[in-house]
Amino acid sequence: MNLPVEAAALVRAYQQASKADATVRAYTSDAKVFQAWCARYGFRSLPATTGAVAAFLVAEAEAGRSASTIGRRLAAISYAHKLAKAPDPTEDEDVRATMKGVRRRIGTAPNQKAAATVDVLQMLLARTPDTLTGKRDRALLALGFAGAFRRSELVALDVKDLREDPEGLRVTVRRSKVDQEGRGFEKAIPTGRYIQPVRLVREWLDAAGITEGPVFRPVSRSGRVRKCANVTKIAPRLTDRSVANILQAYCTAAGLDASTFGAHSLRAGYITTAAERGADLARIMDQSGHRDPRTVVGYIRRANAFKGHSGSGFL
Repeated sequence: MNLPVEAAALVRAYQQASKADATVRAYTSDAKVFQAWCARYGFRSLPATTGAVAAFLVAEAEAGRSASTIGRRLAAISYAHKLAKAPDPTEDEDVRATMKGVRRRIGTAPNQKAAATVDVLQMLLARTPDTLTGKRDRALLALGFAGAFRRSELVALDVKDLREDPEGLRVTVRRSKVDQEGRGFEKAIPTGRYIQPVRLVREWLDAAGITEGPVFRPVSRSGRVRKCANVTKIAPRLTDRSVANILQAYCTAAGLDASTFGAHSLRAGYITTAAERGADLARIMDQSGHRDPRTVVGYIRRANAFKGHSGSGFL
């Protein structure tokens, strides 16, 4: 017995909700790339043959795509087939061998963005204008750094997620990459002496007159906070991409190579700076929200590459 159309659509919505919004968007985009490729060369995209999938992987590699991008597109093809209850061609040994060959041929080393350490952050903050947009950008950069936030976590913050504390600010992250079920966790933001992130956030909210809803919002060219649409009554918030755009704009203003920085640079900058200052691994993970210490250890090793070097005494 088949489900009614409305019920089937509702089930599909819950199935998609098992993945983070960013993952669903990426999978949707990747599936469209595969569909377009199949249409161009006369293949069927769903259900797809193992030969078509393997050929697609090779075409993507030849087009210069990274191994991580190709791997994500393969995962999107798999996810689409599972949702459609169709045989999954990505599980075929020929497809797996092709993907393994892709990884070996083009490499899997990530293209890491530069870390916006505290010194870099201070350079950026010094370039922000004393306007409403400048106040927002100062708050965004400072809080993003101080909380080692992922950009999705940062733009998702609402005023209700900020709680005053005698020693600073307690910020509730309601949903994260490592908390897909939305249980939420808290980050402590110290008042600070140098960056003073708490003061900068307060200045932005006061200047913008924001008392509820999204913390970080678009500001018009005339210097006004964009209002909510009449239909939805929901105030607009900055997008994930906005964080990278804002950061890169100030990198350019500071005379830095903006192409080497991205939205992840604030998070990486906090972890790197904390590691350089000798912070404990567990305490760094408390702030960053990492669940796997191996990732953070990688930052620590890079930050302290020359400290206590094995060859420092004889090279």
